[in-house]
Amino acid sequence: MTPDATDWALLRLLDRDATQPASVLGRKLGLSQPATWRRIQRLEQAGVLTGRRLEVDLEKLGFGVTVFLGVKLATKGRVSLEDFERAVTAIPEVQMVVHVLGLYDYRLRVVARDLADFERVLRRRIMTLPGVGDVEANVLLSEERLAGPIE
Repeated sequence: MTPDATDWALLRLLDRDATQPASVLGRKLGLSQPATWRRIQRLEQAGVLTGRRLEVDLEKLGFGVTVFLGVKLATKGRVSLEDFERAVTAIPEVQMVVHVLGLYDYRLRVVARDLADFERVLRRRIMTLPGVGDVEANVLLSEERLAGPIE
């Protein structure tokens, strides 16, 4: 599927707020509600749209610290990767797990109430995972959402 200019405009609107009904999106695009809905369905069926995401303000829920961890596994091999991934995704404070190429094998986004809470999560949960070797922590100071390629 090759998106046309209207599809790209629709994707930009959905990227800003995916909760808008097709009727509102259609008005902004100069389309009817059914035509807009059919475009959304076509984008979903083609795999371009894969879901809608809820954004939660973690700080307002008491999670004031976000840390990005680089994790290098001490042992390599298929079993180690699968064991690590299964174990790390079970930790509720781990918000993102990305398998990467480079100095570290994984990058994790971890949230905690404060630094003491993060230390507890790191020592009791992450460092005890199967295969964990070196770990590097970077505390998030600020975050800006930048326009992506569809902006």
